[in-house]
Amino acid sequence: MSFSIGIVGLPNVGKSTLFKALTKKQVDAANYPFCTIDPNVGVVAVPDARLEQLARVSHSAKIVPTAIEFVDIAGLVKGAHKGEGLGNKFLSNIRNVDAIVQVVRQFSDSNVIHVAGEVNPQSDKETINLELIFADLQTIDKRISGNEKEVRAGKKEAGAAAPVLEKLKAGLESGKLANEAISDPEEKALVQDLNLLTIKPMIYVLNVDEDKIAQETDFLTISAKIEAELAELPEEEAKNYLKELQIEASGLDKLIKKSYNILGLITYFTSGEMETKAWTIPAGAKAPQAAGVIHTDFEKGFIRAEIVNWKDLVESGGEAKAKEKGLIRLEGKDYVMNDGDVAHFRFST
Repeated sequence: MSFSIGIVGLPNVGKSTLFKALTKKQVDAANYPFCTIDPNVGVVAVPDARLEQLARVSHSAKIVPTAIEFVDIAGLVKGAHKGEGLGNKFLSNIRNVDAIVQVVRQFSDSNVIHVAGEVNPQSDKETINLELIFADLQTIDKRISGNEKEVRAGKKEAGAAAPVLEKLKAGLESGKLANEAISDPEEKALVQDLNLLTIKPMIYVLNVDEDKIAQETDFLTISAKIEAELAELPEEEAKNYLKELQIEASGLDKLIKKSYNILGLITYFTSGEMETKAWTIPAGAKAPQAAGVIHTDFEKGFIRAEIVNWKDLVESGGEAKAKEKGLIRLEGKDYVMNDGDVAHFRFST
């Protein structure tokens, strides 16, 4: 299970520079609005130090990390829903992502013009949210019109959806995000197919000057400039550079960790001589569902799982010694997977 993150922001906030650094993918990040017209898509390996340690004790031939996809779209401007700038039609490119990252600007650079005329992160956030809300209102209005016909035709699901749609419309019109207007899982399920932008989890990234990286803020603080420099360095040099800057983790690491938390995801591993591989699953997933991420047949024919904590496996020096110590246990269909589990699934065909 990989997942995708959409990146939005006003023009010239460092959005595409951050995308380029995160994905090490060359994109056009010139200093003028609407530089990014077609969406840039980059798939990034999720950094996980546990993989190398597991591969070492398992004598694995290769390492396969899990992945995250970033989708970067053209900058929004105030009034996009009215057709200002490029309008908001390109928001359709992020309707299917799992979460949205909003990049707002705090960095100072007289050579990079802010479209609003001043650097104001809170104002950036409000503008972006408003444009996303207007885009969702267009979607809701269209659905309400179609749903009314289905209600008249006596369709039960349409009748159940009608009050939820009206509730959403009222909430959006009052300036609320869809995930604030409705919170009940059953209500969300009724409108899931709409792929509303503001019902998705939001991560707010503050792009700051290099010397402001450690400031306390409600935003996730990243310096796109530092990230761009890190992206050009070999892995070991990048680690040393972070130490020099007294930064605990790169922006990519922080963003991925935040993404996992906000989406309620965890990682488990499979490890052997052929490969050591990371798998992303929802927190709370049981062993059969985790097995199903590898192959649907594993879930259908699930018998039991051999489970060991990754650290116990590494510290034991491998599977054989971990078994000798009684650290590998058999778990059944009701076992809830933990982050860091190393699993071997037994199944029937």
